[in-house]
Amino acid sequence: MDSEHIVKRFDDDLRKIESLIAQMGGLVETQISDAITALTRHDQALGQKVRENDKRIDDLEMEVDDAVVRVIALRQPKAQDLRAVIAVLKAASSLERIGDHAKNIAKRASVLGDIRSIGSSNNVLKSMSRIVQEMLKDVLDAYVSRDIEMADQVRLRDEDVDQMHNTLFRELLTYMMEDPRSITQCMHLLFIAKNIERMGDHTTGIAEQVHYIIAGAMPDDERPKRDMTSLTTLNSNEKNGSNSAAS
Repeated sequence: MDSEHIVKRFDDDLRKIESLIAQMGGLVETQISDAITALTRHDQALGQKVRENDKRIDDLEMEVDDAVVRVIALRQPKAQDLRAVIAVLKAASSLERIGDHAKNIAKRASVLGDIRSIGSSNNVLKSMSRIVQEMLKDVLDAYVSRDIEMADQVRLRDEDVDQMHNTLFRELLTYMMEDPRSITQCMHLLFIAKNIERMGDHTTGIAEQVHYIIAGAMPDDERPKRDMTSLTTLNSNEKNGSNSAAS
């Protein structure tokens, strides 16, 4: 079998795998949108649909895994071709994890039911999810077009998600201190925000894989990360304000 024919067979196999990634990406984008809609509109039927549709994403990841194993075994790709195959495997894993986070949000939406929103939580969560959806769309476009600049821009935009997460974390922490009755609801909202923040991280991971395919190495600069929730404390003025509000 001549080398030109081998290259064509590999390209055909890779296109089929990329088609599966595109299907996964489209489903995941829809899952993010539907999960947040279910939350903000108290739509439990839509939340249940999100939970059920997660299996299709899992199935597609398994298809990608199987296809990648076949390609490596049969085509024995090297250099850039091998990078493309390994990167697509990692991208599929990241998409599956994003789908899991959407499913988790849908579960929380079911628990919260018709309970009213607290403060700016609904607006912030919708804004965070919209940014992540845009990042995901752009990184999938960057993957298809092999656009390294677009992929690197996606990495930078994750900072916006982190900053919004930090702000909402502090706001909900203050609400919990002011009114202990809000603790349960605020905790659910914090878990939802963390799921969205993690979606941004996984999307950034896909962007790094696109960079790796094109450049042959991971980005030189450290991934921008602004999630400070693990270090957040309330200062004395905020604490005093909470105590006076509670009394």
